[in-house]
Amino acid sequence: MSQVDSGSPVGVALIGSGRMGAYHGETLAQRLPGARLVAVADPAPGTAEKLAAGWGAPAAYTDPAQAFGDPAVEAVVIAAPARFHTDLIVAAAQAGKSVFCEKPAALSLGDLDRAIDAVRAAAVVLQVGFNRRFAPDWAAARALLDRGVLGTPRLLRSVTRDPGGFDPSWVPADTIFNETLIHDFDTLRFLNPGAEAVEVYATADALVEPAWKDRGLLDTAVVTVKFDNGATGIAEACFQAAYGYDVRGEVFGSGGMATMGDGRATGMVFSGATGRAIDTARSDQELLAGAYVAELAAFVEAVRTGGPAPVGGEDARAALAIAKAAARSVRENRPVTIAEVAR
Repeated sequence: MSQVDSGSPVGVALIGSGRMGAYHGETLAQRLPGARLVAVADPAPGTAEKLAAGWGAPAAYTDPAQAFGDPAVEAVVIAAPARFHTDLIVAAAQAGKSVFCEKPAALSLGDLDRAIDAVRAAAVVLQVGFNRRFAPDWAAARALLDRGVLGTPRLLRSVTRDPGGFDPSWVPADTIFNETLIHDFDTLRFLNPGAEAVEVYATADALVEPAWKDRGLLDTAVVTVKFDNGATGIAEACFQAAYGYDVRGEVFGSGGMATMGDGRATGMVFSGATGRAIDTARSDQELLAGAYVAELAAFVEAVRTGGPAPVGGEDARAALAIAKAAARSVRENRPVTIAEVAR
């Protein structure tokens, strides 16, 4: 893969400036010395211009193709809706731009293969936004695994509970698998290095918004994942937690156990007349702020050195295959092998 000038910040364009895109844009403009936000692209009239001006980016576009053709752009961060990810990755790669793409990198395995092929043909970097790999607790647990301290993984667990407040009319079918639990599926793989999923069994229901179940919205799910090294992982998610944003993990191995995450906004505990209380994080950007910066820092370094990215297209494909197997398992009420969905 090609390298960029190591003596200057990497010029990055932001594609899509919704909730997550705006956070990434701010990171590129203000939190990451190794990067320079040189362009913002968003189809909503006036949006890119407003954000680019606020962040000091010199260019604003309504068409991503304009950003891909900008010679100041060396890499792009794609934070558009998931249904556009594949075509944007392909177009960016064909323009010679390295790509950071929010998860999921695609909504089908065929589309993801098309994106991976384009990236390989262009010899550019592709990194996918699995941020938990960069959170301190998860990185520390992986370090224990890599040093052999935890021994052989036996049981794994990953939990995502969102704070709620979502509009069910904006949630496509299978979102809980493709866009929420996809993080947990990647986490289970991250905490079971070298192993791959072979079979999935999932249960899910609409317990937060039961009136939307008939329209395909599932908001609460538990997924069991069997791996080829004999380990079993459990991933669970719910779209509403009354106490905030809750992300946790656990790996139990032959040498011990590591647990990750407790949802605290700080380490402070208040003791008063009514008992003890802690403040909990209310959003992913609050709980995982450092991880969001660290993943983009890793991407910029991969672009600077020519890669590889620490979490790439094949990792995205493996997680998406688990998601597809989980969705099929719910529909057919049976275990589904990864081989069935990969065909």
